[in-house]
Amino acid sequence: MGNHPNGWKTIPLKMKIKKNDLINEEELSSREIILKKISDILCTRTSETIFSEYFSHQIYREIAPDMLTCFMEEIKAVSGECFVHDSPSNLFVALKKFLLGKGFSKIHCRNEKITEYLKSFDIPFSSSEADFEIMEVGITDCEFLVARTGSVIVSSFNSGRKMNIFPPVHIVIAHRSQLVSYLDDAYRQILQKYKNNLPSLISTITGPSRTSDIEKTLVLGAHGPKQLLVFLLDN
Repeated sequence: MGNHPNGWKTIPLKMKIKKNDLINEEELSSREIILKKISDILCTRTSETIFSEYFSHQIYREIAPDMLTCFMEEIKAVSGECFVHDSPSNLFVALKKFLLGKGFSKIHCRNEKITEYLKSFDIPFSSSEADFEIMEVGITDCEFLVARTGSVIVSSFNSGRKMNIFPPVHIVIAHRSQLVSYLDDAYRQILQKYKNNLPSLISTITGPSRTSDIEKTLVLGAHGPKQLLVFLLDN
């Protein structure tokens, strides 16, 4: 070890190289140990695990007594609501009564089919982007309703990406034909419907937005709609 003209201490290069060589040998040794353990495990395997015997097992509970009743019970269990009506006129009369009763005046809807009904029943609404941020209620359609979990499957196809997460109150207009038993049924039918042209967003909504991050206290509406209501046409 020598002294530099500026007073720095110098370390011979030979010593540094040996130290680094020792580190590399240790790293290589660890790597070989790990690879040997993996190799030993692979060598001891005598046969592959057969999973096909489990394919016939039922993962979810059975739907009882029927899909509609099951869906209504499940959505209620996750703090959502479902109202069933036997005709479009009864449905939109009930929707208008609900909105008036709650004092909602800032209603937003972008679905063309639903807006035609809103106009027919004199339900005030806006589809303008300028009114988006001040909405109290957002009305959309859905792709499917999942009976077993009480979930609503939505996509960006008709109402865009924001309408399912921004409104304080989210109202979904659906038809009984959109009821399916399980989540995999919904996903399978979405693939059949859109094939290679899937919407940019497909989401599963199970009840209002909720969190228990703060002191484990359940809070609704923390990251999305505080209320989720399904108006279902059953005819």
